[in-house]
Amino acid sequence: MVTLLTRIEEKLTEAFAPERLSVINESHLHAGHQPGFTGTGETHIRVRIVSAKFAGMTRLARHRAVTELLKPELDAGLHALAVELAAPGEATSW
Repeated sequence: MVTLLTRIEEKLTEAFAPERLSVINESHLHAGHQPGFTGTGETHIRVRIVSAKFAGMTRLARHRAVTELLKPELDAGLHALAVELAAPGEATSW
């Protein structure tokens, strides 16, 4: 069975040919935030990408490109998607 993280990594790699990519499951950090939520599963994901395809794009355009690509995952139950996007040469804190 392919995990959500793997599916997201594959889609982002194909679409953005990143020079750096991290897909991080942060679900455990949100345990107890809602009744019955234990923090298990893949509900809260952080994506960090450095890609030449982001060069010349605004932050909003970059964010939209990623969320549009991952819309099927969001529609299927991915609760939260945090994105940190940069073009090569841009400063990152990660």
